[in-house]
Amino acid sequence: VHVLVIVSGATSLFLDTSWGRGEDGSPVIIFPEFPSFCEIGDQEFRNVLTYLTSIPSLSAAGVGFIVVIDRRKDRWTCLKGTLLRISGWFPANLRLVLVLRPSAILQRTLSDVFFKLTRDDFKVPVIMLSSLTDLHSYIERSQLTQELGGTQYYCHKTWISHRTDLESFAALVKRMAERLQVFGRELAETELPNNLLTASNLLTAQTSRKDSFKEELTGALSQGRKLLEHIREPVRRDPDSCLNPDQLENLATVHRLLSQLNESSTAFDEFWIQHQNKLDLCFKLCQFEHNFQQQATATMNAFSDIGISPAQTEHLLQELTNHEKKACVLDRVRSVIAEGQSLIDSSQNVDDSVAVKCSELQRVRENLTQRLKDKRTMLTQAMELYKRLEMVCKWCDDGIYMLASQPLDKCQSQEGAESALSELECYLETANEKQQWEISTVWLEYENILNNELRHAFEKKASLQEMFERRRVSLKKLAAKQTRPIQPVAPRPESLSSPGIYLSNICISEDSDSRVSCKQVNSDQVDRSSRNPSVSEEEETLAVLRRHVMNELLETERAYVEELMCVLQGYAAEMDNPSMTPLIPAALQNKKDVLFGNMQEIYNFHKRIFLKELETYTDCPELVGRCFLDWMGELQIYEKYCHNKPRSESLWRQCSDCAFFQECQKKLEHKLGLDSYLLKPVQRITKYQLLLKEMIKYSKGRECSVELQAALSSILGILKAVNDSMHLIAITGYEGNLGVLGRLLMQGSFSVWAEHKRGHVKVMELARFKPMQRHLFLHEKALLFCKRREESGEGYEKAPSYSFKQELSMAAIGITEHAKGDSKKFEIWSRSRDEVYTVQVSTKEAKTIWVTEIQKLLTGQLETCKGMDLWFVDK
Repeated sequence: VHVLVIVSGATSLFLDTSWGRGEDGSPVIIFPEFPSFCEIGDQEFRNVLTYLTSIPSLSAAGVGFIVVIDRRKDRWTCLKGTLLRISGWFPANLRLVLVLRPSAILQRTLSDVFFKLTRDDFKVPVIMLSSLTDLHSYIERSQLTQELGGTQYYCHKTWISHRTDLESFAALVKRMAERLQVFGRELAETELPNNLLTASNLLTAQTSRKDSFKEELTGALSQGRKLLEHIREPVRRDPDSCLNPDQLENLATVHRLLSQLNESSTAFDEFWIQHQNKLDLCFKLCQFEHNFQQQATATMNAFSDIGISPAQTEHLLQELTNHEKKACVLDRVRSVIAEGQSLIDSSQNVDDSVAVKCSELQRVRENLTQRLKDKRTMLTQAMELYKRLEMVCKWCDDGIYMLASQPLDKCQSQEGAESALSELECYLETANEKQQWEISTVWLEYENILNNELRHAFEKKASLQEMFERRRVSLKKLAAKQTRPIQPVAPRPESLSSPGIYLSNICISEDSDSRVSCKQVNSDQVDRSSRNPSVSEEEETLAVLRRHVMNELLETERAYVEELMCVLQGYAAEMDNPSMTPLIPAALQNKKDVLFGNMQEIYNFHKRIFLKELETYTDCPELVGRCFLDWMGELQIYEKYCHNKPRSESLWRQCSDCAFFQECQKKLEHKLGLDSYLLKPVQRITKYQLLLKEMIKYSKGRECSVELQAALSSILGILKAVNDSMHLIAITGYEGNLGVLGRLLMQGSFSVWAEHKRGHVKVMELARFKPMQRHLFLHEKALLFCKRREESGEGYEKAPSYSFKQELSMAAIGITEHAKGDSKKFEIWSRSRDEVYTVQVSTKEAKTIWVTEIQKLLTGQLETCKGMDLWFVDK
């Protein structure tokens, strides 16, 4: 480029680079008239000659150059200096130097004389010419410019432009070739990654670099084509003209460079296709290995449990069988391995990393296959074990029921004791008949699947037998010798929960001290044999019953969590499944929150927290009240679910027959529709209070009963709050914000008489004899009067609504506890007694509750508003 800059300045002064040709094809360099030629520096002159002699092709330069020097207007001294420079510094093969000698008589004479004397100094063949005619005898006119009597058109500016573009294009081609070579070497030496993220990043980065190179190649090819058009421009303008040898040389050079560029691009494309295939396969291998590991882990996690019941174990075994039948994961592994092997066989350029990946994936596949096989064996053993345990459960439950059914009062007589003893011994004999195996044998045979819970089940069977033995010893003593009669308290058989087949139903305590009532003396102070056997056995029976209640709580809690999970995965998640979208009706679209409410929040709480907390009280069920008290705040989430239930049920009735629900129910193999499962949270929060009542019944007289009672009160409080709020949201016509009225304390329907003393007498008298039916809502700051309206419809749509009628501020009312004429009436009146409302309650107890609550509110206001005569309380 530096030389080209010199040429662009210097040649315009002393060179004509039209590149004509001699008869033998020799390139012609012309030195035109230039008076200041001697002033050009030696280095600059050398650079120009070096550059010009490098332009022709090797074949043309090999023939030799012809130099034409026009010095017709110059002096001999300058001509001599020019010849000496050319002969001394010409860098290529110089065949001939043609000199148009000075035309002035004196200079011409001097030139002839001194040339003859100094010819040998020039070291190149030099011919002195007298005229242009002589020059034309050596070089045809078509190869000479117009200044030398030729016909060739020459524009130095155009020549410089062509040379600049050509040199720039040649440099670009060289640079692109070098960069492609470096990039190709980097790609060839790339080490394939072993993880999905690195493979993805590598594929993205190298593809981006490839696209960038392709854009540059496209730009270079476009630049070369434009240069071709620029060189052909004279022919395009004048079809009868032709390109001179210099232009033809440039045209050939551009074609050669474009050909090199196309070849480099094609070779790189072929290499990239192979490399990209290798990268794609690596990415597929990494991606599939990642997905495969996740699915394999999820599969093994899904089958990591052996179940807590025969039904669950059978379900897990069936799922495993279905999973093996589908074999989609293993088939995909085989497909990817086959693809990798095909790539290895079809190309010699694929490195060993692909084979390593395929081998690793094959190893993972074999590992999963073996683990699935081992899991099937384990589940099959678990099924056999559960069948045996089912016999234990049945025997233990029947034994507990038998013990609880024996009337302890009759056992105080010798005859009754003998009868009970005979029944007990007959039952103990069935243990050997129904259970032909020892615990030690089972532990050895099922060592791989026996966890602590299963071992605990067998141990509890032994504890039950110990309990039977103690009862048998007590009955023998009673049968042998009569003791002082006592007043026993035996539980009724029908109060026991129905015996189940789950392992957790074997719930006999390992520590006999846990069955002793807190009122009894410590076993370290009194010998066990001196205790009253009836009292000890009664406490043991109550402990068994408490454990039955706890088992029912845990089992129903686990079932509840599983049902919620089925609904969320089988219905709610499917609403976001694109393949199910066509089955979803327009009325149901984007209504997942309406249909399911905050069920996801309820599921998360029970799955992650509450169920685990309940399980910590398995061995001390009488303390489970603490669990409810600790998490009572979180159980408030049921209020939100119940508030949304009317909207959910309305949407369900609208869309219940759609194909979406039918398809989901079919996949889940549910016999009941979604509406039955949407009711589960409402049923569950109600079930807690029933179980707590049962636990309290079997924990009377124990310190824990206080916590149980507090837990029951809290649960009932939640139910009351839910019930009250369900009525509250049914109020219509109230224009204010119910939230500013404070907490809803009570609500109920009553007969109400209204007196307006400033109104018409007829209206007052009519009101006295014809009561209004009003539903009252007592808030902290106001009392609302509403009219109850029954609605037609189904489900929640059949629930009543309440039309707002009147609001009384608690800051402006008073109360009279005893109204005249009826002990079940009380009066509510305004501060000026202009309005008096007589409320008739159904019972005296209900009246007392309402009056007490209102008086409590008014008293609280009195304390905060001391000195302000705002209301009155009458007795």
